[in-house]
Amino acid sequence: MPPQREWFEKDYYQVLGVPSTAADKEITRAYRKLAKQYHPDANPGSEDRFKEISAAYDVLGDASRRKEYDEVRRLGPMAGGFGRGGFGTPGSGGPFRVEDLGDLGDLFGGIFSGGRNRRRTRGPQRGADVEAELHLSFPDAVHGATTTVNVPEDVRCHVCNGSGAAPGTDTHTCPRCKGRGTLDDNQGLFSLSTICPSCNGRGTVVDTPCTTCAGTGTERRVRAVKVRIPPGVEDGQRIRVKGRGAPGQGTAPAGDLYVVVRVGTDARFGRRGRNLTSNVQVSYPQAALGTTVTVPTLDGPVTLRVPPGTQPGTQLRVKGRGVAGGGRNGAKPGDLLVRVDVTVPRTLTDEQRSLMEQLAAGLDVEGRAGAEA
Repeated sequence: MPPQREWFEKDYYQVLGVPSTAADKEITRAYRKLAKQYHPDANPGSEDRFKEISAAYDVLGDASRRKEYDEVRRLGPMAGGFGRGGFGTPGSGGPFRVEDLGDLGDLFGGIFSGGRNRRRTRGPQRGADVEAELHLSFPDAVHGATTTVNVPEDVRCHVCNGSGAAPGTDTHTCPRCKGRGTLDDNQGLFSLSTICPSCNGRGTVVDTPCTTCAGTGTERRVRAVKVRIPPGVEDGQRIRVKGRGAPGQGTAPAGDLYVVVRVGTDARFGRRGRNLTSNVQVSYPQAALGTTVTVPTLDGPVTLRVPPGTQPGTQLRVKGRGVAGGGRNGAKPGDLLVRVDVTVPRTLTDEQRSLMEQLAAGLDVEGRAGAEA
């Protein structure tokens, strides 16, 4: 993700409670502590704080992005086009980069040179960040998986080789901009340049557009990127794959790929953080006398003991049968939490009713005897 207005408005060091001179290990340690404290599963209602902490670590936890963030913060309002319109090249509204400050020289150079623009060479620009969705099954999200993500991207048209002209035809210089791709609008001291609308800045026009790319010179293709999903990923979580976004200009590095995970549901289980949840039904006699039941887990069924006198809604725990441990925080495996539901028969035979009445009478006698004692 390129620098945003939020980079100037928010002090990520303050969010994590560390000084701007903190070492990488200090930042990671602070993040882990806060993430554990404000995780929504452990602290309901802290979703916004948790997102803020995660956003801060997304930037400060990466050396190159931290450097870029520090530079943006150092420049202050100048990084946002004199403090207006967000971070971007002045007047463009696009993503800000330090090298784009060269455009300010073009502006003031035009003022003091009677409208003549003086170009400054830009360095190669880092590729854009790309976002893609990945749909995972419930078990794969719990255990982790290595899979591929299809990332759409624009590439040079293979039919016209990027010219935009149909095979057998040619391009010619745009008559409006004379092949420059821009139009100059002289306004006294200022000389403003705009992209030529006739050729969209290409400097050339085609008589017969390529049918494959509709004259744009580019076509859409899908690139498969291998991604490792860590165990315990949650629905909506974003995973960064460094360097697998759009390619940079020249020797500049590629952007990053952000994978948004969508986790499917499972009819057998719910989830609370690293714990899985399920229900089991037992009869009234089984709850009163105790029994053993078979409950499903992600690794196969296990036998669970229901103690005598178990009350409806009691929660029993099967240790280590929840979400796998590991990951950034080195968490232990979660548990399977089984809620016991006691079923009550809707109809009884005469014999069953008689036995139930005897049981009820016996319980009533015991209850009175206990109260009198």
